[in-house]
Amino acid sequence: MEDYTKNYKSPKYHVKKYLDEIRDELMDKIVLDIPAGTGVTTQILLNNGARPVPFDLFPEYFTVKGLACRRADITDHIPVEDGYAYMVICQEGIEHFSDQVKTFKEFNRVLQKGGKLFITTPSYSNLSARFSYFLFESENNKKMPPNEIDDIWMSDKSISNEIYHGHIFLVGLQKLRTIGRLTGFSVSDNKYIRISKGSLFLFPFFYPIIFISSWLRYFRNLKKNKEVPMEFKKAVYGEQLKMNVNPKNLLNRHTFIVFEKEKNAGEVDFRMESTMKSFEKTT
Repeated sequence: MEDYTKNYKSPKYHVKKYLDEIRDELMDKIVLDIPAGTGVTTQILLNNGARPVPFDLFPEYFTVKGLACRRADITDHIPVEDGYAYMVICQEGIEHFSDQVKTFKEFNRVLQKGGKLFITTPSYSNLSARFSYFLFESENNKKMPPNEIDDIWMSDKSISNEIYHGHIFLVGLQKLRTIGRLTGFSVSDNKYIRISKGSLFLFPFFYPIIFISSWLRYFRNLKKNKEVPMEFKKAVYGEQLKMNVNPKNLLNRHTFIVFEKEKNAGEVDFRMESTMKSFEKTT
């Protein structure tokens, strides 16, 4: 456990720091740890007085004594009732899930109103990752793009027919924010972990372009969809703008985002008659 929690390069170090900061808030609260892996985060939760409930596609690798980790395919169903948990921790998991909208809906279902969902994942939004994608659609400059050699991480048919994929489904901050909004969540915090040296090198060259381009795009889109209330457009586009020009997000080596459940996923409806086209109008 200490190999992770005392190594500042590990996301688990920063997860522990955050959970230690909110120790009083966690006391006696049910927290789902999905995917739980070997159980490092589950142990941190236990140490902080929470009531962790771990799940994983391959619970055989869970090592916390005295606590059972149950098998669950997160993209299908988490075997607990609605509103069961105060918090869901999805640490280094979302980039492995093929249906992220369905996953978020399931997270929403098992959370109480006002409950928290926090997600850590390799940053796909820092400058180094963006540049690497530009060069070869890859996660970083050391890897090939996702493929069938490097991204079948675990498959054991004697245990399950499911495959634990690698980073095939990496997702950036903008998409995470939108998926969250469409499934009943709002972003309550976006935490800085540590700097990406490659992004720091690229920052002086690309930040002015990103800053100017982002603001021009913001103002250009405010002029569109005149039927949509201006306040609503400013709120949505403004949140996206701030996220895109924030140096912290462009330099952060790892994504650590905290969501809060505002409403049940089934209650979410952003559709506007003024902006929707019927099938007849699109032909």
